[in-house]
Amino acid sequence: MADAEEPFAEWIGRTSEHIDEVTPRLVKSFRAIFGDWLAPTPEDEAPLCLHWCLSPAIAPMEALGRDGHPAKNRDLPPVPLPRRMWAGGRIETFAPLRIGDTVRRVSTVVDVTHKRGRSGELWFVAVDHDYHSPRGLAVRERHDIVYRADGTSAAAGPSAEQAPDVTRRLETSPVLLFRYSAITFNGHRIHYDPAYAKDVEGYDGLVVHGPLQATLLFNLAASRTGTVPGQFSYRGVSPAIAGNPIDVCAAEDGSLWTADAAGRVHMKAQVE
Repeated sequence: MADAEEPFAEWIGRTSEHIDEVTPRLVKSFRAIFGDWLAPTPEDEAPLCLHWCLSPAIAPMEALGRDGHPAKNRDLPPVPLPRRMWAGGRIETFAPLRIGDTVRRVSTVVDVTHKRGRSGELWFVAVDHDYHSPRGLAVRERHDIVYRADGTSAAAGPSAEQAPDVTRRLETSPVLLFRYSAITFNGHRIHYDPAYAKDVEGYDGLVVHGPLQATLLFNLAASRTGTVPGQFSYRGVSPAIAGNPIDVCAAEDGSLWTADAAGRVHMKAQVE
């Protein structure tokens, strides 16, 4: 893409801190959503990827934007495009979170980029999150967010580049999306409001969450190797629409991906 810029320079390096707790009810709810998709963990440890349920952006109803997100999130730069999606990220795991932990998340804006290309105008925001348990740094995450203009749509995903060694099929449903939105306090209407998802944001239906897919891939990687991945990167490729099955796939070289029944990729991941 051409015409890259570096606006919002005053935001680079800005930090924020939030505190949350790994409660027994949170863990029980998370396990109820994912069931045997989760990799085995000791009884006193939190399931893998539960950190995405901690310290969500919380705002009163009157402070929400049209999409259900807080209209003014003081932790993120006010980029001028309305449609927000997870683009991808990277997770480094240092130690487990445990049930009962008070977790301090330190977030730092590390990059804001404006681009124009064939798909239209885009803004990318990268944020680093450090999750500290009482025993020290547990998880370090790079979170990449993309903002798009109204009237733009993501292209269909490419076919998978290789045959998987392991494939598990997930039946997506509005209830699955609703429960994951609830446990992460995610008000984005593309996950539960079909009319909004289709008529306003231009999707074919309800959109399966990016972190939900990343959770499936991360846990598949851990189950295959019997160990928690030290580094795990993932990137959204195309929207996954609820009501269509998702294949969760892994190959021997550490590549993982989700795809539709025709083999078109929704998300790619890599254990490093």
